[in-house]
Amino acid sequence: MTSITDATLPITSRAMRDEMIAFVIMAALLAIVPWTGLYPFFVMQALCFALLACAFNLLIGYGGLLSFGHAMFLGTAGYCSAHALKVWGLPPELGILVGIAGSFVLSVITGYISIRRQGIYFAMITLALSQLLYFIYLQAPFTHGEDGIQGIPQGRMFGILDLSKPTVLYYVVLVGFLAGFLLIFRTINSPFGEVLKSIRENEQRAISLGYKTDQYKLLAFILSGTLAGFAGALKVFVAQNASLTDVEVSMSGLMTLVGGLGTVFGPVVGAFVIVGMQQYLAGFGQWVTVIQGSIFVACVLTFRRGVVGEIAHLFKRSL
Repeated sequence: MTSITDATLPITSRAMRDEMIAFVIMAALLAIVPWTGLYPFFVMQALCFALLACAFNLLIGYGGLLSFGHAMFLGTAGYCSAHALKVWGLPPELGILVGIAGSFVLSVITGYISIRRQGIYFAMITLALSQLLYFIYLQAPFTHGEDGIQGIPQGRMFGILDLSKPTVLYYVVLVGFLAGFLLIFRTINSPFGEVLKSIRENEQRAISLGYKTDQYKLLAFILSGTLAGFAGALKVFVAQNASLTDVEVSMSGLMTLVGGLGTVFGPVVGAFVIVGMQQYLAGFGQWVTVIQGSIFVACVLTFRRGVVGEIAHLFKRSL
């Protein structure tokens, strides 16, 4: 039987080397942020959304599955972690694990329901489930409705790291983001990732070669949802609250498209662009949405590969 990886373009050692060099540069630049005078809260928030966008990109960019309800994993993990930290009094590391577990269970349930459908039907099911969950959280007593869970204690991670200190919290969030990014990077460049890409390109051919595509898509959905939940658990410590805005349809898709769909670093760039606009254009009020929409339309019309995708394309043409 012909292997899927034999039929797809392999990741060359040169490409892997270039991507690892880019990762080291990205990690180094992010590591010196506290000493550059940049606003740490902005960067931490961008890192959380960047991890969410990377998880979303794993699902749509490499699996070809468009989910309109990916924010439900971010919000669910946020509520679970916030409740565990404030009501149960758990330490930060256990609070994060509770949030991850909550998003994992939710991704298993929603994935099992939606993964049997394809295309727009799959997208609409994820949107419906997300809206259903939104109204559940609106009425659930432990979420405190529209007020959300406020004043979440940051505490000491492992009894040593005082997360109330901005610099310590920043590096904890950075390590969490880099760990999630590396997990996604390894998944993409593994045999599992090659099968996902082949399913995205031609699912019927993958089925004819003997691959159980529904299982692969379900695993990708669970991994993507769990990583999105990890981002939500980290965001709780940054914002010190969990609210309904995290459960609503988020801008993870916009971040991914602006940065570059199906690229490794595109979602990170897109997240910093979108969060940066929210941060530095806040003085325009509701016009921020109009500006973001205009940028989205411009990217779709002129930079269809996204920022990183266009740069990579130009670089390949120059070689």
